[in-house]
Parts: sequence; C-alpha cells; structure tokens
Amino acid sequence: MKIIDVRVNGIKNPLGYHYEYIVCSWKVIETKGIRQENVRIEVSDTKAFTKLIYEKEGKELNQAGERLELSLLPRTAYYVRIQVRTEQEEAVSDIYCFETGKMEEQWEAKWILAEKQDTCHPILFRNFTTRKKVERARLYMTGVGLFETYLNGKLLENEYLAPYLNNYEETIQVITFALEENLKEENTLEILLGNGWYRGLFGLELKKENYGTDLAAIAELHIEYEDGSKEVILTDEQWQYYASDIEDSGIYDGEIINRLLWAGKENKPKSVRVVENSQENSQDNIGNCNLNKAHLIDRISLPVCVQEELPVQEIINTPSGETVLDMGQNFAGYLEFEACLPKGTKVVFDFGEILQDNNFYNKNYRDAKSQFIYIANGEREIVRPHFTYFGFRYVRVSGWHGEIDKSDFVGKVIYSDITRTGYIETGDKRINRLYENTVWGLKSNFIDIPTDCPQRSERLGWTGDAQVFAATASYHMDTRAFFHKYINDLKSEQKILDGGIPNFVPNIGHKQDVGSVWGDAATIIPDTLFRYYGNSSELEYAYPMMCDWIDYITRKDCERGQKYLFNFGFCFGDWLALDGATIDSFKGSTDDAYIASVYYYHSCLLTSKAAEVLGKTEEVVKYKKLADKIKKAILQEYFTPSGRLAIDTQAAYVIALRFEIYIDKQKLIEQFKTRLQKDCNRIKCGFVGAPLLCMALAEIGELELAYDFLLKEGFPGWLYEVDMGATTIWERWNSVLEDGTISPTGMNSLNHYAYGSVMEFVYAYAGGIRSGKNGFKDAVIEPNPDIRLGYVNARYDSVYGTYICNWKIEQDGYVQVYIEIPFDCQANVRLPEYEEESMQLVAGSYRFRYLPKKDFRKPYHLDTTLARLARDRKAMEILRKYVPAIAGIAASGAEEMGATSLRQIFSMHYLPFEPEQLQLAVDELVDLIVTIEE
Repeated sequence: MKIIDVRVNGIKNPLGYHYEYIVCSWKVIETKGIRQENVRIEVSDTKAFTKLIYEKEGKELNQAGERLELSLLPRTAYYVRIQVRTEQEEAVSDIYCFETGKMEEQWEAKWILAEKQDTCHPILFRNFTTRKKVERARLYMTGVGLFETYLNGKLLENEYLAPYLNNYEETIQVITFALEENLKEENTLEILLGNGWYRGLFGLELKKENYGTDLAAIAELHIEYEDGSKEVILTDEQWQYYASDIEDSGIYDGEIINRLLWAGKENKPKSVRVVENSQENSQDNIGNCNLNKAHLIDRISLPVCVQEELPVQEIINTPSGETVLDMGQNFAGYLEFEACLPKGTKVVFDFGEILQDNNFYNKNYRDAKSQFIYIANGEREIVRPHFTYFGFRYVRVSGWHGEIDKSDFVGKVIYSDITRTGYIETGDKRINRLYENTVWGLKSNFIDIPTDCPQRSERLGWTGDAQVFAATASYHMDTRAFFHKYINDLKSEQKILDGGIPNFVPNIGHKQDVGSVWGDAATIIPDTLFRYYGNSSELEYAYPMMCDWIDYITRKDCERGQKYLFNFGFCFGDWLALDGATIDSFKGSTDDAYIASVYYYHSCLLTSKAAEVLGKTEEVVKYKKLADKIKKAILQEYFTPSGRLAIDTQAAYVIALRFEIYIDKQKLIEQFKTRLQKDCNRIKCGFVGAPLLCMALAEIGELELAYDFLLKEGFPGWLYEVDMGATTIWERWNSVLEDGTISPTGMNSLNHYAYGSVMEFVYAYAGGIRSGKNGFKDAVIEPNPDIRLGYVNARYDSVYGTYICNWKIEQDGYVQVYIEIPFDCQANVRLPEYEEESMQLVAGSYRFRYLPKKDFRKPYHLDTTLARLARDRKAMEILRKYVPAIAGIAASGAEEMGATSLRQIFSMHYLPFEPEQLQLAVDELVDLIVTIEE
C-alpha cells in the first residue's frame, strides 16, 4: 500500500505560492483495501516532525481535497504527511512540503532599472559573498516585462516567460527560488530583463508599452546560516547593470540576439536607477506607474517549462531555393541550436505551420513577425531565444554558413507544468491521430493562460475557447491549478467591468465588450472543475464571479424592462459555423439572442447548483427561480405551443438538448435528427454547436450517429483535418482546402483547440468513463462499442485515482471489457448488451468476456445510411447484387442520398429498384459480419 501524489491546491510541493485556501489531496495505490477507514493529516514546520502545528483526522476526510485551516506565516516551509488506514492495512506517505512567499510582508528591496538613456535589455547584477555554511536561502523576486535569473552563470530553474501574464495595474507575481544548493563562497546574481506582454508589441491593437515603459526588477535574497545568523541581500543602489546582446524581443515579433551589438562600443557596468515606490513618484519621473510594491503578490501561475524536445524530422530544400526544417509536429515553443559560425554571420529563422506549393508560408500569422535572428561572434555556443515563443512546425533558415545538420537543432516544447491524466487508444489510427492532435492543441495553448492560438498576433486568453474545451482539457490534464490562475485573471477584470466577463484576458484597455457563451466561462469552468475534482473550496473561490456574471446580465435586462431574455448586446453566436450567409461567414445562422438566452439559463442553473453545494440556501432559491423564469421566457419566445423549436439549426437543437430546454423532448429529438439529415449529416455548426454535438447525440441515445460524425471523412469533419496531415486542431473546418492551399478566409490558425472538444465524447461515451453524482468519487463506466473502432483503451487518472475501461470486439463476436476502479471509489457499471443492466462495483479490477445480446460485428440495419454502406466493400457487393441502382447512388458520393437510410429508400418509389430485391439486400446486410481489419 502506497500513498502518493500528495498535493496542495493541485500542486506538488508548491514553493512561494499565493494561497487563497489550503486544500490537500492524495492518492492510495497498490492496496488490498477497498474502503478508507481512517485518515490522519499532519502538518509540521520542521521536516523531522518534532512538533505538530496542525492535525486533522477522520474517516470522511476526502482524498480529492481536504481543507486545512492553517494560519500561515510568510517565508515559511510547512511539511505534510498523510496516514491512511483501510479495512486491511495502513500506510504513511512520504513527507511533502508547501512553502509561503513573502505574503503581506513589507518589501525592503527597491525596484531597480537601467538609466533612462539606455534602452537595452539590461543584465542587472550584484556580487556577494557567503563565508559561512548556508542552511537555507530563498530568493523572492520579479521583473517587468519578463526575466531570467542566473546564479554564478547558471539559469535558475527551468522556467520560461516568468513572471507570466499579470494584471500589472494591480498585481505582479513574485517568483520564489530555493538557492541553498547553488550558493558558493563567491557569488554573482544576474537578472536579465525582456519586454514580454508588459512592454512589447501585444494585443489586437498592436500597441507597445501597454503597461509600462521601463524594464525593472525587484528582489530579496534571504540567507539563513547554520550558526543561526541571517542575511538579506536586496536590490538597491549597490547593484549594477550592463547591456545584454538581445537587440529586441517581443511575444509577436520574436527576438534578435546580436553578439556583435556592442562590438567597438563601451559596455561597462553602470549603477542602477532606483525607485523607492511608484506611488511616491510621478509618471514622468520613472516612466512607469505600475512599479508599486503594493502590487507585488506571491505567485499564482504554474511554471511554464520545457516539457518535451522534438528533433528535426527532415531538411527540405524548397522549389524557391529555401532551406526549411520540418519538425514533424505543430507545437509551441522555440528552436535551440548549436552554433559555431564565422564572426558576423547573420542567421534568420522564420516560423510557419504549413507549406504552400512545397514552399515556406506564414501569412496566416497576420502581423506577428515571428522571427528569431542570431548574429554570431565566431564562438561555439548553444543558442536560444529568451523572451518569446513561436507556434510552428516548419522553420525557414536563412544565412546559415555551410551545410545544415539537422542534429544541430532541437525543438523545445513549452507549456505550463500540468500533469497528463487522460489516455485514449483505439483500433482506428486516424482517431488516434485526432486524439493526439487535441492533446497537442492543449499543450500549445496552455501557456500560463488558455490562449486561442500560439502563433499569430493574438495569443489571447479567449473565454469562449476556454469554456468549450474545459471538460476535454480536464480529461487530458490535471487543470486544477492552471484554471485557478485563469479564474483569478477573470475575477480581476470582472471588477473593472462591473460584473461583465471580457471576451479575453488580458483585456488591454479594459474593453467593455461582453458577450454570451464567451462570458459564460464564468460559470461553466468552475462547474467543470467541481465535477472533475470535487473541490468545494475552488468553487467557493469562483462563486462570486458566477453570481456577478448572472447579476450583470439580469441588471442589464432590468434596465430595459425585465424580459428574462439575453437578447441585447453583442454575441459571437455560433462562431465559424458553416450555415451562415456564405461559407466564409464568421457567424452561423442560429439566432444570437436564442443562444445567449439559453446560456443565460444554463449559467443561472449552474450558479444555483453551486450555491447548493456551498450551503447558500437563499441564493439556491434566488437563482433557481430566476432560471425557471428564463426557461419559461425561452419556451414562449422560441418554441411553438406544440413543442417545436422554431429555430431550425444544428446548434439550436444541440444546446436545447444539452441544457434541457424543451416542451416535448422526443419531438425535439426528431426535429434534430431531421435537421441533420437535411444537412446530409454534415457538420454545419460552429463554436457553440460542434464541441457539444457528439455529446448531445450520445445523451439522447444516438450513439451510432455520434460515431458517424466523429468518423466522417471529407470536409467538414474531424478526420478531414487528419487526412490532410494536421498534427493539431484547426480554427476553421476549412482552414486548409482540399488542394492543400490555405483558405482565404482571414482566420486560419492551424493550432486552435476549440473543436478538439469532441474528445469529451470519446472519453465519456466511446471509452465510457465519466463523472457520476459525486464527481469521480462515484463514476459511471459505460463503454459503447462500435465495430468501426474495434477496440478502445481508455484511462483517466482522476483526482481520486486511476479509472480504466478497455473494450474490444473479438473476431468470434465476444466482447472483452477490462475495468479498474480506484481506491475508496465506486462506479455504476453498465456494459453493452450484457445480461445485467447495471452493476455497482467498488474499488478493484474486473474482467468480463461475454457474448452480447447484440452482435456488434453486425452493424447494419434498416436505419443505416448509404454513406456508411459505401465505405464497406462487402456491403457494396450486396447492394450491387440485388439493387445495382442503389449501389450506384451510394457509390456516387451524392451527399443528399448518402444521408438517406435503407428504411427511407423503401418509400422512394421513384427510384429504379424492386422493393423485394432491396429487402433481400437488407436481409443479407443485417447478417453481414464486419471486422476491424477490413
């Protein structure tokens, strides 16, 4: 029996974080026990546990997150261990640690800057001596825009782009470094500064200096010696600086490293400029009103680190005579290389996602220059950019001296330090590639905030993208701490917008733009986190944001005479749907006010449910009553008295079914299916409908149709991108046309994760692992086999432990299912066509091999469409044998007829076939055995 993965606020051994609350979680593995009998949590301020400062014990302590009521002191380490007893055995965890930063402690250090006339990227430094044995050393520091810190020439930690995105007008995160293992007798501490989001070109308006004009840093190094003495080294007048070789840097434009920048020029150390506190100085005096020590807070952001390395797959010599590196995978990060180039050699690296006519291309990057320039001084060195990142698969190399060796280059993949939790493998290689594409989409866009894309002049934390992907993201990765930071950003901006939620953060200039679906990230993301992780403390943290969003809409509604509809203001609607005025339209044809009102209802209901979890009885009633009135208004406005939805679009039906707004559910389902057939079973919906489409179909029992959409070949569809060679998810269904040319539609990121939300369906219904009434403490395991996949291996490492559901359709018709349920959990297990309708299983592993009531190798029936039959050689042989005309129609690929079922063909007397012959074909098709190998 082992106790592992002890975390505080979802972070392993967090150092110097800002703790809104303290929640401890852990997992139990390799145990014979099934149930938890007792848990004891101990906290000490010494690693030896000579004294306990807190303890909590009981049978009901929650391994997914137990609140610890501790009064924390600044700059203090707290040690945690967990003891768990089951009905058979007990164990004690290793010792874990969480540590505070400076908290509210006064800063003695001062902001330091280069002199005004020096517009360089400075390196601030100080030499110091430690002549006694160091027991503990902590560096608390930050810089604006971005910083890297070096001790004795070595970069501290593997963090990139610190201190990340901040609302600089109110807060700047402080990063804590542990230095006791790195200090020598003689030391040099250096701080390299870059522009970043703070000072560099950023935002839709493409402005510089959005938050400030000066690069600056502040730091305190607290050293404790073994003899009990202490020393503090501060940023102050004793520091000096010199200019770095970074000529320019920016998130959008890239970086220029010029090793000859100061050749022949004086670059001697100079004394720093000191700022006591910006509140005491004028804007003109220091050039930056945000350098206020009152803004400094302990870190919230997870580290952004190099998580993976990718070798160059191929060196391409293009028809235009250029040299291009193919990394084989679209990702976010940077290129690192070994250089030993003649002095003065200028190498330019341009980054792109796709080739056009086998030539380099990156015009879809809009105004982002996305370029890394290196000018050599003749020395051998490892080169990388410091203060930018790129979204790319291809790199054009210009100016390289001599022959390029691909082993000299490596792609460094960066994203926030989040843990992988979900794994899917199927019998269809293209679905596996699609799955990996969605994972890479997450990796590429979870860089401190959930961005829309990692490459063009945008890279903003769009709220709509984040909320539609939150569920899939929380299957793929442990998103607790990551989304906590994003919620913090939203709450900060919401205060300025009087309850409104911005379309994206950072919301430079505090734009008043607020809209439905995007703004509903305020309720949907917190609800998703609670469903996946069961952390009521995080729900409580987000709850005011949920209420303020609902109250904002309600207040606006009341101002014009309350109608309980969100039919005012701007709404993105079903963004990038294919049923708009033209195929190039940004918006679909689903009524914006209908979408906004449905989401208003849904968010109101989620807020009421959150209030119930938090024991806020009055607010449960308040928001439930409001939700009921909104629902009534929607039914009156958008439904006929007989129960028909008056808006006949895919997205309209999807959200009505998913959010349970209808008069007659069965009538709505029939309308939905009719709409899909009218659309030739083609995806027509966009950001509102498509992420929920397969989930909506699964929840109404239309699993086969959900699989049809998942597996659909050709445009539009998820496999279209895969077949076109995509390694991430595209922004638009037609971002790349069938001839390989990029679509001339103006918005063509090839690394957007929103449509990757389809993987929620694959985890929850294809794999069959989803949360139950109490999150993943009481899960539902209900796999849904389809012979087109053959098998699915699904694993989800939940906050409670690992769930596994593997199924396979065997050649002889038997079905194999393997299930694992983690310690102290249970699952309502419903196996497909099994003798028992459902089973309540507790922790353990289970194997089933049975002959199902329905033969999954025989997938065809009267409601099978011609399009599906057309993809099966044996099925087409049967049609040709009995009804050649129907076979011809199926083979023609005509989409309208492809969506037609065999049952419907029987009523089409104008077609050239004999009903008796079609019946013979149906009889054979029903008995046709399909295998995955075919």
